[in-house]
Amino acid sequence: LWSQAPTQLAIQVLTQTYFSSQSHKQFPNLSVSNRRKQADMATRAILLASAVLALSWFHAIASDPSLLQDFCVVDKMSKVRVNGFPCKDAKDVVVEDFFFSGLHTAGNTINKQGSAVTPVNVAQIAGLNTMGISLARIDYAPYGLNPPHTHPRATEILTVLEGSLYVGFVTSNPDNKLFTKILKKGDVFVFPEGLIHFQFNYGTTNAVAIAALSSQNPGVITVANAVFGSKPCISDDVLAKAFQVDKKTIDYIQAQF
Repeated sequence: LWSQAPTQLAIQVLTQTYFSSQSHKQFPNLSVSNRRKQADMATRAILLASAVLALSWFHAIASDPSLLQDFCVVDKMSKVRVNGFPCKDAKDVVVEDFFFSGLHTAGNTINKQGSAVTPVNVAQIAGLNTMGISLARIDYAPYGLNPPHTHPRATEILTVLEGSLYVGFVTSNPDNKLFTKILKKGDVFVFPEGLIHFQFNYGTTNAVAIAALSSQNPGVITVANAVFGSKPCISDDVLAKAFQVDKKTIDYIQAQF
């Protein structure tokens, strides 16, 4: 859809310009110099309105394009590099390109966080390419955590299948407002695109959730890993100042990653 405000402004400018251009018919006694001034102003107004309309059109087509065929299964053998993945020849597509088996199996939660994510995105189902959707199963041991992270390219909607979860997300600067909720079996919660969010199993039994994401390749940035476990490491001078602690504290935290 076109951006309404710029478009309406452009229409208004063009309308006013038209009526101004007709003023010589309404007022035939205007001097030649005044008519030239009006013509010059009309030309500038038309150029301005045209620019606004052009920008409105650009805004309208700047989003991801719609799929122009039934599907675009990933061609894993192609050497072409594009924003996404190239399509396999439709004649070579098979039913397995649209299939994944494994969400019935619990992930291994024996780790520091006590959680496991089983993704089902374009890396697992080639037929998801260009479809703008993916899934993940998340398993949580008792007191297990899916640590604060973001999905830079997707909104997430999470459904609890078993157990209870304490979930939340934080808004962007400057407010950094925290929204939290305790979810039980059957409850659903949305994490807006790009915002830091988490899930914590505060119960004494295992928990399971299914997450749907609005991208075939949503991406994941785990905050602690990115800040303290980057390769190479971010300077402890930088992190000590950012977190207002001494360098020894930063060095200790970095050593955990």
